[in-house]
Parts: sequence; structure tokens; C-alpha cells
Amino acid sequence: MRSLVFGAALVTAAVAFAASPKPAAVNDVAIAEAGLPRTLSEYGFFTDAAAQIPAVRVTPYRLNTPLWSNGAEKLRFVYVPKGTQAKADGEGLIDLPVGAALIKTFAFQKDGKRHLIETRVLLHRADGWLALPYVWNDEQTEAKLAVAGARLPVTTPAGEAIDYRVPNKNQCKECHGLNGAVIPIGPKARNLSADWLDRFADAGMIDTVPAVAHRLPVWEDRASAPAEAAARGYLDANCAHCHRPGATASNSGLDLRWEQSDPHAIGIMKHPVAAGRGAGNLLYDIVPGKPDQSILTYRMASSEAGVAMPELGKATVDRDGLAVVERWIAALPQMDAARAGH
Repeated sequence: MRSLVFGAALVTAAVAFAASPKPAAVNDVAIAEAGLPRTLSEYGFFTDAAAQIPAVRVTPYRLNTPLWSNGAEKLRFVYVPKGTQAKADGEGLIDLPVGAALIKTFAFQKDGKRHLIETRVLLHRADGWLALPYVWNDEQTEAKLAVAGARLPVTTPAGEAIDYRVPNKNQCKECHGLNGAVIPIGPKARNLSADWLDRFADAGMIDTVPAVAHRLPVWEDRASAPAEAAARGYLDANCAHCHRPGATASNSGLDLRWEQSDPHAIGIMKHPVAAGRGAGNLLYDIVPGKPDQSILTYRMASSEAGVAMPELGKATVDRDGLAVVERWIAALPQMDAARAGH
């Protein structure tokens, strides 16, 4: 269900956008120049921010397999300034020009209506990417910069009351950091639909349609997708931004990127390096055929601080994601440590 609501939101936004007689223009100065705009409205990303109706050149998109955050609905947008284009870079991240922005709004249901919680922006400035969080007021009229982050009470779609954490400015780097720089992590060509990429190119927003040999499965189709593809796609979207060389969890020795093909690198019969008590007295990150003996699923199934993975953006367990990874591990041919060479 996590993306069905979002898909309906895109249709609503498109209809409203088409009917708008005076579409707003984005404030390029706020994106590209030094300084930290205090309110989300200063950017001009939306003609109707509360309804999340985008302005000119602000394009809504969805990911085939999205990052899960306590079941929040997410509304994603990319802005490419006039006179510029993004560049295709194989199956990986779209190379967005200076002056571009990525916008992601998190929402939960409240009193039967969508209630906006926060909007995170990634601004591509001349000196690199800048990540900033904005927290919405109760009236849903404005979102204000929250450099220090925030904690807000919300009820998840599963009915769980949680203390929702908005990351502070520095915590954004924990997921978006690579080799000391802040980078986008979501809009990879392999995690976007072919139709969306075609439309993005037709609108002149990207120089060419990226060639993609193997796409991440669409999350709603996970039950019918091959177990490995569904699980590896989930791990790529939810874990690989930290568990990869040069990122914040590179010391774990795990590389959970979609393109990684070495079984040991993705955790199969691999001893933990830096899990500490998070290992739960288990011996290997992934034990083929035995998800109940695998550290990976043990940590995914926990919401306890110091054990739970991911460490940020999670106060509850993603049961659907856990089930996908367990299905894959259960289907792996069993082997012992001697056969694995460890």
C-alpha cells in the first residue's frame, strides 16, 4: 500500500497543475546561493504546498522500490532549472546540474486526512549538495527550517504510536555521505520506471534516456518478483547508501548495493566485523536457508536501539521488507562454514 497512495497523489497533482492558470516559478537564488532559507515557501517549489502541487519544472517521481520510514507516505519531486539538463550516468544516480533540487515530503494520516510532517530538501550548490530539513506546522500552512531536527508524536499506518524523529542537519550526512561528500541516494535510473524516464527526457529535463538492463522490482509486485530481485532491491534502497565502500557503515564489510555480485560481500556466510551486541550471538550476516540464524534479519526484526537496522528513520519494524528478505534467504542453497571457505 505504501506507493498506491503516492501514485494517486501524482495524478491529483498533475490534474491540479494543469488547471492552474498562473503556475509559480521556483526561486533559483534560494537554491543556489549561500544561506539557509528559513521556510520552505521561500523556494517556491509548490503552487499549493499543503496539497503538494508542484510548480513549473518541479517533477513528481516515485521509486520502484522505495526507502521505508515507519510507513510514512512520501511525496518526491525533482527540480531542474531552466536552461540546464540532468545527465544520464548508466543505471546509477541521475547526474543533476548545479541549481537542481530534490524534495521529499513525509506524511501520515491524521483525523482521516494526509498530515504533512516534514519536507527534506537537497540543494545542489556550486560547492556540492546541501541537505536541510523543514518541519510543518499543525495548520499545514508552512514548514520551517529545523537545523537541530525535531521529535514529533505520530501514529503509523499500522496503528503504532511513535516518537517520530526529524534528523538534524548533520544527521542527514549519515545516509547521504559518501567519501566525505553529501550526495543524493534515491533517483537511480535502475530504480525509476522506463515510462517516467521517457517523459523526463521528452520534457528536456535529461540529456538522454538512461540504458537500464536490470531494474529494481516495483514494490507492489514483490510477491510475484523473483525472491532475489525483490530482496536485493529492498536492501539496495534501504541499506546500501550506508553499507557500501566509502559510506558511513563501510567498516561493517558489507556491500549491499544492487550491482554487487560477490556473495561474501553481500553477507553470505560472512562473519560480522563491527556489529557488537547487534549480532545477537549469531555467527554470520546471512546463513543460506536459515533466516532465523542470520544477523541481517535479526537486526531488521528489532526496534531496539543499538540492535535495529537501519539506525535512522526507524522506530518500528518493516514487516513487509523483513518478509521479502527472509523469503530470499530461505531460498538460498544451504552450506556450512567449511563449504563457504570461512
